[in-house]
Amino acid sequence: MGTLAAVNGDLGSIAYGLAAIGPGVGVGIIFGQGVQAIARQPELTNVIRQNMLLGFALTEALALIGFVVGFVHS
Repeated sequence: MGTLAAVNGDLGSIAYGLAAIGPGVGVGIIFGQGVQAIARQPELTNVIRQNMLLGFALTEALALIGFVVGFVHS
């Protein structure tokens, strides 16, 4: 039974690593599309930048929630 507990701890860190892929891809999409939008309509740079930062904050919150759940669950 002791071996099972050791494997369980390692699986938690692997699970968080896999869960961090989603927010990482999301942040890349947000900034990639934001740069394209600014290139197409430079006069809306401030609005686009605000929306990019808001999207980044919400997406990054998902990664932080996943990180905290690993500690709470243990």
